[in-house]
Amino acid sequence: MIIGLFFLGVILLVIIMVVSLYNRLVKLRNNREQAFADVDVQLKMRHDLIPQLVDSVKGYMGHERGVLTAITDARANAMKATTINEKIAAENKLSAALDGLKVSVEAYPDLKASQNFMDLQNEIADVENKIAAARRFFNSATKELNVATEMFPSNIVATLFNFKRETMFELGEQRAEAEQPPKIEF
Repeated sequence: MIIGLFFLGVILLVIIMVVSLYNRLVKLRNNREQAFADVDVQLKMRHDLIPQLVDSVKGYMGHERGVLTAITDARANAMKATTINEKIAAENKLSAALDGLKVSVEAYPDLKASQNFMDLQNEIADVENKIAAARRFFNSATKELNVATEMFPSNIVATLFNFKRETMFELGEQRAEAEQPPKIEF
């Protein structure tokens, strides 16, 4: 009788532990999804600004259609993406296309002197900073979820309930450029 109660107590304790670990994993997954929703809001703002940027640049860069087309196509693909991983890949391509525009703009002093263009550039820079902050928060939430899915004993519960390692929102192709020290010219 006592042994039966002991085993019942152990089983009850294991069930409570499994439920607790499962609930923690669900909470971490939801935190990650909420963090990406915050990133998504900033990305939507960037998507809304891009047509304005392209329109303001078109007049000055008539022969640079390839750069503008790349940005427009990358924006369209980013807006079509549905899953978090698709959005991460599409946004990395869009960021690379916008970097190509920044390089091309350097050849147009009249464009750089335009107040409307400068205001738009400042607005985009502000949104990019907000995206970077939201991306850091998302990566933090992703890291926390990944750690929980890999550490014992929650990894057992994660495997049972199909929780898996999730993708970070990294710089992708821009990483090599970001790791270069800035060039200072006088």
